[in-house]
Amino acid sequence: MSYDGLVSRHLNRRFSRPMARWLARTGLTPNQVSFLSFLIGFSSLPAYALGGNVLGGLLAQLSSVVDGVDGEIARLKGMESSFGAFFDAILDRYADAAIVLGMIFWAQRYEARPEAWFFGFLALSGSLLVSYSRARAEASTTVEFRSGIASLFSRDVRLLMVMIGSLVGQIYLTLALLAVFTNLIVLHRLLYVWRCLEGPKSKDP
Repeated sequence: MSYDGLVSRHLNRRFSRPMARWLARTGLTPNQVSFLSFLIGFSSLPAYALGGNVLGGLLAQLSSVVDGVDGEIARLKGMESSFGAFFDAILDRYADAAIVLGMIFWAQRYEARPEAWFFGFLALSGSLLVSYSRARAEASTTVEFRSGIASLFSRDVRLLMVMIGSLVGQIYLTLALLAVFTNLIVLHRLLYVWRCLEGPKSKDP
């Protein structure tokens, strides 16, 4: 099950819904749109590597917007499927990895930050675990991260941060912020799930 983050709900959907209504008139399938979103996100890697921080950031955000189109088309065409949701989630993780890798290249080369790989590794790990922790909690427990602190730093929020940081040329700082906050959210979720599932038991006589 997927939920819209703050950015998707208040910003991205303003663009993805009209796009979906237009594309629904074509022969494009939801899975094809998922792959298109992946290609857009992945293309930010060469953009960053070649010095195009603005283009890289815009491509990352465009990928986030288009990522909401496949689900809209699936609903409009009655083509929703479990495989489609799985396929989309896998491609999102590959796109995230490409975006962060491109940011690392840019920060090392154009901001002279050789240590960017360290924050990049933590940013990517935290980003992947934010997504994985939600999916794992929903699959293994009754806990859902639908509101509050535990719901923060979903993919739409992270990619908006990437775009803003890229537009102002502060990619190293963006990597550092992502590294810190995504991993803090994962830690918070671990404690939250523990309190929900194990905490009350520890108080039993």
